[in-house]
Amino acid sequence: MLDNFVWPPTVQVPDSLLGLLINSLILVVTIGILRALSARFIRRTVQSAELRGRWLVNSRNGFLLLLLLGLVIIWGDELRTLALSIVAIAVAFVVATKELILCLTGSLLKSGSRSFNLGDRIQIKEFRGDVIDQSLLATTILEVGPGKTMHQRTGRVVVIPNALFVSEPVVNESFTEEYEFHVFTVPFKREDDWQAAQQALLAAANRHAQPYLEQVRRHMKRVSSQRGLAVPSVDPRVTIQVPVASELHLVVRLPVKPGQRGALEQAILSEVFSARSYAAANVDTEEAPEETHH
Repeated sequence: MLDNFVWPPTVQVPDSLLGLLINSLILVVTIGILRALSARFIRRTVQSAELRGRWLVNSRNGFLLLLLLGLVIIWGDELRTLALSIVAIAVAFVVATKELILCLTGSLLKSGSRSFNLGDRIQIKEFRGDVIDQSLLATTILEVGPGKTMHQRTGRVVVIPNALFVSEPVVNESFTEEYEFHVFTVPFKREDDWQAAQQALLAAANRHAQPYLEQVRRHMKRVSSQRGLAVPSVDPRVTIQVPVASELHLVVRLPVKPGQRGALEQAILSEVFSARSYAAANVDTEEAPEETHH
């Protein structure tokens, strides 16, 4: 019966490890003996109970510290090897999960800074659209474009990893929530009748913004008071830019309701340019009959 019994395999302990275990055992026994002798000596020689208790506690803590220091000295090489292994594993883990860590960091960053909310129109790098979902790893937007000046839904959904919010600036086009400013540019040549176009654009912008201009003023005052900002002018305006010597740009700015930027821009442009043409050739043609008549 004993012949069929399978004995467990013997554990082979390396000589170096065996030496460390023996040294650790000797250290523990030595510290234990010294602690017992010191405690016996203190109990016999110290008469004050308060002083005796204090010395017993201090001696116990001292021998414990000595034991830990001795173990660290004995196992120093092995502890150093273990520490290096742990560091290597930690570095490998960080490298393998770098993007995941960046996504979580970006989520914390945009939540802490409150840079945007659901429904806001944002732009980060070349991605621009309305925020429709947020999670710990990604932000989903409904793309708007094409380009930075258009306000049409393209029908595409863009999933942006939150890691981008760590290294890239975010443009929030819906900062004022209820009302916002819309800016668009109309280019002209220097010889065109841009003065008449400027007046026509300003008149059309005033006409379209007039129904809710007072509500915009009250809203901007409230937002400025909450955020400690100067109250911006909400009246429509048309300013001039000269990007190159042969061109002149009219920059139209007016307050709009959220979601109506594209429609309002198209309405103003259609109204202004359906009335007349401001090109230099057409202007000369229109003025010629008047000169002949006189």
